Amino acid sequence: MILAWVISLLLLCSSLIVCLERLNALRIVEVKTMEASQKHFIAAEKSVLDCEKNLTDLANLEENTCFIQSVGKNRWLISSKEKPAIQIGVVIDETTGTVNRINWRQVFE
Repeated sequence: MILAWVISLLLLCSSLIVCLERLNALRIVEVKTMEASQKHFIAAEKSVLDCEKNLTDLANLEENTCFIQSVGKNRWLISSKEKPAIQIGVVIDETTGTVNRINWRQVFE
C-alpha cells in the first residue's frame, strides 16, 4: 500500500515538473515576442517621426518610409509602411512652418 502511495506521489511530481517546463517555455516565447514587437514598434515610430520632422522639406528624406496624405488645408496624415502601422495627424502652422502632432493611432488590419 505504501509503495502505491509513493509511486503516485512520484507520478504527481513528474507531471508537475512537465507542466512547469511547458510554462517556462511559453514564458520564454512570450518575452521574445514582446521584445520583437517593441523593436518593430520603435522602428515604425522613428520612421513616422522622421517624416514628421521633414514634412515641410520632403527632399531631405533619404528614403521614404512613410505614406503621406493631405487631408485639408495644412493638415496631413503620415502613416508608417512598417508593421505595426502607426498613423499620425499633423498640422503645419502657416506663419512659423512648425509641424504639430494632433493625434496618433495604431492602424489595425
